Amino acid sequence: MQPNRAPASKARVFPLAILAALSLAIVQAGAAVSIERLPESGLQPQAIAAPDGTVHLIYLTGEAKASDILYRRRKPDGGWSDPLKVNSQAGSAVAIGTIRGPQLALGRNGRAHVVWNGSQLAEPKAVNGGSPLLYARLDDDGRGFSAQRDLIGRTHELDGGGSVAADAEGRVFVVWHASPAGSNDETNRAVFLALSTDDGKTFAPERAINPAGSGACGCCGLTAFASPSGEVSVLFRTARTMMQRDMALLVSADHGKSFRETFAHPWSVGMCPMSSAAITAIGRTTMAAWETAGRVHLGKFSDVEWKPDLRAVGPLKGAKHPRLATNGRGETLMVWTEGTGWQRGGSLAWQIFDAQGTPTDDKGKRDGVAAWSYATAYARPDGDFVILH
Repeated sequence: MQPNRAPASKARVFPLAILAALSLAIVQAGAAVSIERLPESGLQPQAIAAPDGTVHLIYLTGEAKASDILYRRRKPDGGWSDPLKVNSQAGSAVAIGTIRGPQLALGRNGRAHVVWNGSQLAEPKAVNGGSPLLYARLDDDGRGFSAQRDLIGRTHELDGGGSVAADAEGRVFVVWHASPAGSNDETNRAVFLALSTDDGKTFAPERAINPAGSGACGCCGLTAFASPSGEVSVLFRTARTMMQRDMALLVSADHGKSFRETFAHPWSVGMCPMSSAAITAIGRTTMAAWETAGRVHLGKFSDVEWKPDLRAVGPLKGAKHPRLATNGRGETLMVWTEGTGWQRGGSLAWQIFDAQGTPTDDKGKRDGVAAWSYATAYARPDGDFVILH
């Protein structure tokens, strides 16, 4: 989709009024959106654009039940780099379920950090049985990844996928939800954090960070984000009761030492919707996206009040797996899937929001999302967006 650019003129000299009108037309045109297929027909991508314009990308390849994770980079004026395999054991990642695949964060000096739920083949095995939560980081020379390791210590029953965030001071925040005592009762689950302060070399033992009584929806994913202004956010689905599965936002203002629940979006449903979510930031504003009652929602949060400007987006039902990208003009692209389900692909849809969070006329839809997958997006240095699926 191309923006409505001002038409070119053959005149060599423009009156000031015409120049002003042309400039306004260009500004109002907004960002363009282009859509690309992933290399190797990959699944479950995540792309992050670094401040220098380099795009970092991960995705799954291979069998759905025993997948590999590939990592690539792209300079603003070039193509994708050769792939690096993230997992040190072949087939130790999993695509089945759509929400247990790899999650990426960029830390100090642009180092990539990746976590994922281990497959049935994965080593090392979780200490308390079940699936391990595996972690690997990019080596100092950028030519490979460290050996995968399990970060689960005392928790049990890993189910929904974990997430990772990192900051520019060497902290790495790995979060997941699990049972503290081996019970499969979702109302007793908790969100846990394993924190590193040395760029992922070592991690402290995990500790619960959610309020008592919130529970956690067993097979839903969660997402973590470390904002440039210093806050750490975790968006997860609760299980306050077996019928109350609100989406809740936890925020830490002290680099992960403590968290408080700042917002909850209610949903009364007696099943696990197998949902996932996204968080990003524009300056000191946090943007979050999630699914509730079959629709995707966008929340724009001030980090002073944490009271959102909340918007429902997309169709009345069937929308899942929203992802976000922001550009230098303050515009936000949300992309999500429609019609996807267990062993079933669907279509992707997108909507651009202006700097005030108001939806623009730039939106669209396209078929082609594979089973067990979703889309991701990033902004180019010129402000245009790229969707990958």
